[in-house]
Amino acid sequence: MSDRLTDLEIHYSHLQALLDELNTVVIRQQQQIDQLQQSLAQLRRQLEAGSSGQIASLREETPPPHY
Repeated sequence: MSDRLTDLEIHYSHLQALLDELNTVVIRQQQQIDQLQQSLAQLRRQLEAGSSGQIASLREETPPPHY
C-alpha cells in the first residue's frame, strides 16, 4: 500500500509540474496575441489615416513596365 501511495504522489507531482508548464505557455501565447492585436489595430489606424489621399486607386496606377 505504501508503494502505491508513493507512486501516486510521484505521478501527482509530475502532473503538477506539467500543469505549471502548460500554464506558462498559455500565458505567453496570450501575451503574444495581445501584442498582435495591438499591432493590427495600429496598422488599421495607419491605413485609415493614409487612405485619404496617399494611396492611388487602381485606375490611377500606371501599369508596371513589363506589361
